[in-house]
Amino acid sequence: MSVTHSFSRLTLGISAAALLAGSLLASPAMASEKIRWQVPLAFPSHLVGLTTPVKHLSESLKAISGGDIQLRYYEPGELVPPFEIMNAVSSGKYPAGYTWIGYDQGSIPALPLYSGAPFNMEPPAYLAWYYQGDGKKLLEEIYAPHKIHPMLCSIIGPEGAGWFARPIEQLKDFDGLRIRFAGIGGKVLEKLGASVTMIPGGEIYQALERKTIDATEFSQPAIDKMLGLDQIIKNYIMPGWHQTLTTSHLLVNQDVWNKLTPQSRALIEMGCESATLKGFAESEWAQPAALAAYQQEGVKPQVLPEPVLRELQRVSNEVLDEMAAKDPMFKRVLSSQREFMAQHATWHGMGYLPRDYYQHD
Repeated sequence: MSVTHSFSRLTLGISAAALLAGSLLASPAMASEKIRWQVPLAFPSHLVGLTTPVKHLSESLKAISGGDIQLRYYEPGELVPPFEIMNAVSSGKYPAGYTWIGYDQGSIPALPLYSGAPFNMEPPAYLAWYYQGDGKKLLEEIYAPHKIHPMLCSIIGPEGAGWFARPIEQLKDFDGLRIRFAGIGGKVLEKLGASVTMIPGGEIYQALERKTIDATEFSQPAIDKMLGLDQIIKNYIMPGWHQTLTTSHLLVNQDVWNKLTPQSRALIEMGCESATLKGFAESEWAQPAALAAYQQEGVKPQVLPEPVLRELQRVSNEVLDEMAAKDPMFKRVLSSQREFMAQHATWHGMGYLPRDYYQHD
């Protein structure tokens, strides 16, 4: 055998081995399963930071999987009404849904602690508790009996406290108000004498216009502006004591989730983590411009007086304790959150600059 022939055989062998190794490395992506999910939304897809992360999620998953994973999302009501998304996913009617899980507090009392609760954590602390603490595993335990796998897929900062015909100067100003209010904050206002109703975001404008409600909260300044709430009421009250953050979650039917390959599950989990970060950045970018536009249009922003906030905190803690006494899982989640908040307070109070350092003339 000649040296040239031996070298050719050696080269051919190395090339074949390299080709085999390359194909093995590429095989997980090449062998990726085809996923085609219809995903109903609880909110319109254009709401910045609240629902726009689902667009980032669907585009990212399609790109990174080479088109194998495709989530097609549908506007509220196109497939199911917003309040019925959890049941539609649980029953297997749809494989997944993207929603504000606080809507289901009637059947699962602990969920508002995950969707935004009064005087709770701000987003950085919440993310630490959710990913590094008890948050994620407790939420998965909560949804297990309903055959749902939940994933945090959006987080934004505090809401506005709402739109009111008259300024709020003292606690008794809430008494008698007919108001659209969500989550545990609604129970706090009920205790203060307000008549609280829960309607989807897309119906708030009409309710205000027809005067079936006197006041409302929905979300952050930029999102409320998209809904046109400033066109009807000019008194905008902050801060969002009732929701120090707002989350959205991708809920996946557990049987559907279990049948996925580990690679697909990992991609979807990472997709939601990426969407959460992207949506938070979008949201924080949008709020200052929205507030500036409000001021130019004659909207009167009001910061609640500290005595009113202190009283709202007192009543909120009473409501939270009452709810914890009635539901063991609510108590577990609340206790975990309060424990971490107490630990985190030292770092937050000493490590971060006071808020007034961010104010410039």
